Amino acid sequence: MTDNSWLKITIETDPLLVEPISDFLMGVIEAGVETGALDEPNYGTVNGYVQKPNLSPGEVDDILARVSGHLEELAQIFKVETPELVATVTGDEDWGKNWKIHFKPFAIIPGLVIAPTWEEYQPEAGESVITMDPGMAFGTGHHATTSLCLALVKKSLENTSGFRLLDVGTGTGILGMAGLLFGAAEVVAIDNDPEAVVAATRNVAGNGMEGRMRVSSRDLSSLDDSFELVVANIVHDVLVALSGDLARLTAAGGTLILSGLLSGSQVESIISAFGAEGFRLVDQADKLEWSALRLKKNDTKLDLSSGSAGNQCRR
Repeated sequence: MTDNSWLKITIETDPLLVEPISDFLMGVIEAGVETGALDEPNYGTVNGYVQKPNLSPGEVDDILARVSGHLEELAQIFKVETPELVATVTGDEDWGKNWKIHFKPFAIIPGLVIAPTWEEYQPEAGESVITMDPGMAFGTGHHATTSLCLALVKKSLENTSGFRLLDVGTGTGILGMAGLLFGAAEVVAIDNDPEAVVAATRNVAGNGMEGRMRVSSRDLSSLDDSFELVVANIVHDVLVALSGDLARLTAAGGTLILSGLLSGSQVESIISAFGAEGFRLVDQADKLEWSALRLKKNDTKLDLSSGSAGNQCRR
């Protein structure tokens, strides 16, 4: 195999397993993942792409064994048929060409379309469009948590003006760019993944938003600004670790949107942790096994461990 070979893993599965499989491929195997949108006919096909220098046949076998074992465990847990797995190895040029075939324009939430840069899309009346090339960064917008966050960001910016938005773990920049379309005056976006910073910077420029959205690899702890709206779509443990800084950077009376959370115990844990930082829960949005929370910052810290959500929106 050449230095620049890609291992492509195609998995045909019950739609119920699409999100758990995607999370495993991204978080454990460190693969790029595309799944298609929830309402598309091919939803249930997961394509994962792995690139490593001098990838040997033994390494390929090890990766496939780990994936196969996890697929069997998931099938038992969710009581569905074991997904089917097919693997191929391609070069850089073929990978780039094949991957792009699967990324088509789609409405991520009503009124907002995500379109790849290599395809022309004519928006219908009332539609906004974000064009993007994800490169090797996480985030084409297909993951459930992205649409959940977008719906809450849009709601938070309705009938506002002059709001500054902080996008923590921006990935390809979707949430920040959408925030500008929804009415934010300015966006600061940060990510500790260099590939994400490159991809988001390119996408911001491609959408003509350079003057209003700044992307960098700055550490959250180094920021000292105040933002009326803060959004972080990461994972539970990281959100808890960052709770102090996220609270510090959210303006008094401001809004904090958090996702990357599994419904149930992770949601309860986050409500408790951020309740101790002075936030109260005002909205919860759910999709499949994922949840997103909209929290409001109070003047004093409250314990929300036994609180309940008001005005919940189910998606």
